[in-house]
Amino acid sequence: MGTAMNIPIAGFKDVYDVGVVEQALAELAPGASESLKNTYEKMIKAGGTRLTVKPSGVPAMDPLYDELPNFHEPLDDIKKQIALAVSGTDAMELTPILLLGEPGIGKTHFGKRIAQLLATGFGFISMSSMTAGWVLSGSSSQWKNAKPGRVFDAFLNGQYANPVMMVDEIDKAGGDTQYDPLGALYTLLEHDTASHFIDEFVELPIDASSVMWIATANDAARIPEPILNRMNVYEIEPPDRDGAVRIATTIYRDIRDNHDWGKRFPEHPSLGVLDKLADYAPREMRRVILNAFGNARLAGRDAVKEADVEDPRAGRKPRIGF
Repeated sequence: MGTAMNIPIAGFKDVYDVGVVEQALAELAPGASESLKNTYEKMIKAGGTRLTVKPSGVPAMDPLYDELPNFHEPLDDIKKQIALAVSGTDAMELTPILLLGEPGIGKTHFGKRIAQLLATGFGFISMSSMTAGWVLSGSSSQWKNAKPGRVFDAFLNGQYANPVMMVDEIDKAGGDTQYDPLGALYTLLEHDTASHFIDEFVELPIDASSVMWIATANDAARIPEPILNRMNVYEIEPPDRDGAVRIATTIYRDIRDNHDWGKRFPEHPSLGVLDKLADYAPREMRRVILNAFGNARLAGRDAVKEADVEDPRAGRKPRIGF
């Protein structure tokens, strides 16, 4: 089942009630946070309605399977959920996804490509350096330098009621029992409770039930069980040799096609170049390929040769951990 066309169907959804915001603004105490007042005013000006989108038909996903050869299982399930959305009038929804796997195998790239496939917005939240609970859910306006969380911000400044939100390295979130960075996900990953999500800064309900969540992690053991139970969990293996060659080909063509100087270079690299590129993780490939293009031009050539493919790790001191 598939079609070459993927023209999105747009609808509308109210993610917050402007009347409630106007009342909250009118009832603010004289000494209330100026930032909170400005946020309410911005909410009123922006209005509470956002676009919802879904594909008009099940798109042809073969190129995506080629581009992401080690993600076939989650792609299969996403295709099924697209088929269900196409069959009715509901906006596109996805069961929350958790991608488990070693660093650099393409998990973040997968999230971005799914947002492009579904023709909706994309938000990215890296948890590796986050130590406060307000990252997702905001902090009280009574605190100095308080601000809304990233989820509310995605609705206030975005166009879509059903964006893809990616929580990267969820297993590396710091914090303690008082300020749990993942605490908001207990509400956000459940459809019913997410429909009345309250950011601690704004203190007004927003409907975040249509957000499509994709999380990544290296170690499931460091993720609370209640969060794991709310998600479809996929263990992503590194691509095999053939898959690595296909990924390298895709990245080479993407870089070439998106730069004016790329017109100088052939559409396909040589088999020898691809064989060398296949030694690298997908995360490293883009940097290696870009440098290879540069090496070719420095040598006065319009084609990448095997000698242009240099190991970016050469001479680098070994890193501890990830």
